Amino acid sequence: MAYYKNICFVEAPQAIVTPFPRFISDCIGVCYLAAAVEDTVESMAMPENYYNEKIFDSFEQLLTSRQFDLVAISSMTGGFNNAVKLARIAKKYGVTVVMGGFHPTAMPEEALDHGCADLVVIGEGEVTFRELVEKGPLREVKGLCWKENGAYIYTGMRELIEDVDSIRLPLRSIRPERFGEKSEEYTIDTIYTSRGCPWKCSFCANDKMHKNWRGRSAENVVEEIALIHDPKKKKLLKIWDANFLTNIKRAEAICDLLIERGLTNFRIVTETRARDVIRAERILDKLHRAGFRKVGLGIESPNTETLERMNKQNTTGDVSRAIELLKSKSIGVEGYFIVGHHSESEADTMRYPGFARSLGLRNALFFAMTPYPGTKIFEEYRSEESIISYNWDLYNNFCPVVKTESMSNERLMTMMLYCFVSFFNYQTMLKQKSERSAVQIFLRDLSQFVFLALVNRRLGKQEIESAIYGAYERFASTEPRIEYPSRTELKQPVRFFLEESAGKRIEFRITQEPGRRVLTIRQASGRVSESGFVVSIEAVVEATASVSPEAFMRFLYRKELMRYNASAKPAQILALAADRELRQAIVAFYRLYRASARKR
Repeated sequence: MAYYKNICFVEAPQAIVTPFPRFISDCIGVCYLAAAVEDTVESMAMPENYYNEKIFDSFEQLLTSRQFDLVAISSMTGGFNNAVKLARIAKKYGVTVVMGGFHPTAMPEEALDHGCADLVVIGEGEVTFRELVEKGPLREVKGLCWKENGAYIYTGMRELIEDVDSIRLPLRSIRPERFGEKSEEYTIDTIYTSRGCPWKCSFCANDKMHKNWRGRSAENVVEEIALIHDPKKKKLLKIWDANFLTNIKRAEAICDLLIERGLTNFRIVTETRARDVIRAERILDKLHRAGFRKVGLGIESPNTETLERMNKQNTTGDVSRAIELLKSKSIGVEGYFIVGHHSESEADTMRYPGFARSLGLRNALFFAMTPYPGTKIFEEYRSEESIISYNWDLYNNFCPVVKTESMSNERLMTMMLYCFVSFFNYQTMLKQKSERSAVQIFLRDLSQFVFLALVNRRLGKQEIESAIYGAYERFASTEPRIEYPSRTELKQPVRFFLEESAGKRIEFRITQEPGRRVLTIRQASGRVSESGFVVSIEAVVEATASVSPEAFMRFLYRKELMRYNASAKPAQILALAADRELRQAIVAFYRLYRASARKR
């Protein structure tokens, strides 16, 4: 008979929603824990709305309606404050609380010092958690930490699970509905085919949690994939390993089994190293046939010295070759870059977008250097007193929480946005035939950058406006000239301005040259007297901020489903139309949006 018989599992949501639907939580971590104890407990449950701020109400309602003797809360750093809030709710009902996950593993004493967690599971949790549930909080159960008479009690490190096939498949059936989809039917889902990583990049917390690389067998992986495959609905499947192509033969065996069993109705995205893509050249055709449609490459920096400091063993030649190979097999590539290395200047950062374009990338994400607890970078930045905030809510890769030798935290935010603005593809705007349609496309694109900037809750609307305008201003200083081949002649040049609240303006001009259109961007000097549209960045920020992040995520999620499943489109359009909060947000946004661009 188990010591704990009725368990509530909670994955603390990230405090700040980032505008990328593939980053939404699929709760796989707690699903693994639920599977580990399914056969030994009497009941298990998860609260509704686990991916947004409504979780606190639904969690309390669950605790009110059912009896639990253990609440297990998993947390990343960006969700840790929410984990504490959830733990405090649980303690109101006298339930024992155990925390685990990346952040509590890195900082177990901090987790206990809040006074609402009774226990912390350190490291890989499945075996430790099962023993805890069966035996209770005993010193013989390795991998635990608790506080006793003011002292921290550590029961010793749990050995790594070497045979990862022995880990029970995650119990997805415990998950509540998400955006109207049942637990095994999620349009976006996650699978881990391995644990750990053979590399030890200084900015990554994987080594703290999982350490050495251990791969599941191909048969074990495909057994899990078969459980969520739907021949009638194409899903986005995230193979979220630290490095999927570590073992090429194993990756090939997974592809062979997926193809053989017809389990290919997925859009699979994964991450790996450039050099491993080159090693995997002979199986890239199979990757595509199995459903792989995008590979993320951690390129990080164009600066060799910076890469060495991060222990990132990349070369430009490897990256270029990997991109070339993937594109030749119709597999998309997304490059990941990190801005805000301590020794890099603003001039160094300005190289990033051009470097990304020179590699032939069409998609790139520019993350802010985030010193996660448990990483070497965390210790380095802390010792240099370069971390300006320990508000864990901001630790999500898009809110700069550091300063560098030559850039303030505020300037780093502007330079991260500059990278997005400079790398952006302006061709859709260049295709437009009129000034009004070009401005509408610009507004649409600008609002994407505003959504991204609004992730940084340290900043008020005026500071957001300043950061975005500063990004465009920095871009304009490079005197960009963006060309698009076009046989359609513009009747007259297109000209409009981006204006900040103090009255400064940046001019955007599209002109026709033989066989092409050209966009130039420059700082407008003096008083502007010519006619044209003026886009108020203040109004765009106000309009975009009127849409709640959760409503925006619902929209993006349904858009993802409709994009690759034509049969689902009518039902999803009806769902969007019935969504009162989203309707209200769209109306408010549209009104402010219309007011943000006026004809001079």
